[in-house]
Amino acid sequence: MHAPSSIQRRASRQIHVGNVPVGGDAPIAVQSMTNTDTLDVEATVRQVRQLETAGADIVRVSVPSMDAAEAFGRIRQAVNVPLVADIHFDHKIALRVAELGVDCLRINPGNIGREDRVRAVVSAARDRGIPMRIGVNAGSLEKSLQRKYGEPTPEALVESALRHIDHLDRLDFPDFKVSVKASDVFMAVSAYRDLASRIEQPLHLGITEAGGLRSGTVKSSIGLGMLLMDGIGDTLRVSLAADPVEEVKVGFDMLKSLKLRTKGINFIACPSCSRQNFDVIDTMNQLEERLEDVMTPLDVSIIGCIVNGPGEAKESDLGLTGGSPANLLYLDGKPAQKLRNDNLVDDLERLIRDKVREKQQREEDTIARSV
Repeated sequence: MHAPSSIQRRASRQIHVGNVPVGGDAPIAVQSMTNTDTLDVEATVRQVRQLETAGADIVRVSVPSMDAAEAFGRIRQAVNVPLVADIHFDHKIALRVAELGVDCLRINPGNIGREDRVRAVVSAARDRGIPMRIGVNAGSLEKSLQRKYGEPTPEALVESALRHIDHLDRLDFPDFKVSVKASDVFMAVSAYRDLASRIEQPLHLGITEAGGLRSGTVKSSIGLGMLLMDGIGDTLRVSLAADPVEEVKVGFDMLKSLKLRTKGINFIACPSCSRQNFDVIDTMNQLEERLEDVMTPLDVSIIGCIVNGPGEAKESDLGLTGGSPANLLYLDGKPAQKLRNDNLVDDLERLIRDKVREKQQREEDTIARSV
């Protein structure tokens, strides 16, 4: 029912994005990106905080101009989560956000011009302990690679990444992560697998421009799932044409399903059928919405009838099995009490929050005893 994960993570060098370790034995970090106008500091701060509340470990902010760099500095002062500045071409922007406290620079060294400019950015990053992300995208390959390969290919993505990496290697700067994103699942997966065997640095996973909430979630789950099952990936972003908060939710659900992260509630729920003794779908929709703030790992099963309900409940921290005239609640795998449908969601929310507090208290007691 709950088999242990067999995934063996790829060994990689560990870097730190702010206070978040990436690579090595660190948990896979979930990242998203703001879609507000960076010059609108209030709106961007509000969205960064929403992403942090949803569980984002790292947030990326686009910084296309020097005015945006100054705005970024004010945003950095107003939030706690580590921020990555997304920069293209202008090395002066990179130098400015480094002064303003950026936690990571997303910049391709080969795109910012002369060697002295690359050296200046690397020097600023080294002096302040700022890592970089080399971000290769199938939609923006160098013209020389477009001519060489004719079209984006996995080989072209990897060659582009290695070109940018070479700039940092020559300057003895190893603290970077790399992404080789494509909207085509097979192209991205092949590129990541190839690159994973060539470098020691952590890999940032993504299926770029994956689509809307539903189609993008499916495409990302397939592509990133293949890589994660291979043990590849140290941080990820699910790129959706949707509210960025949804990217964080999908990312965590993906990692929870592979037992790579355990933050928040892991719901086990049946799709419902005519055997159900309560409205499973409505109950689940309400519980997910009400309990989004819970970050403590907890397995909760919501099953509408007695066919699969008891078996799932016995393996969960809290489980509900549909029954008539009342439903049966299990706590820690054992029958505990009956719940009627009248106030079912209210009762379940209260009991789940009680279970969360109980688990938190046990963890605090364990820590206190070990000190």
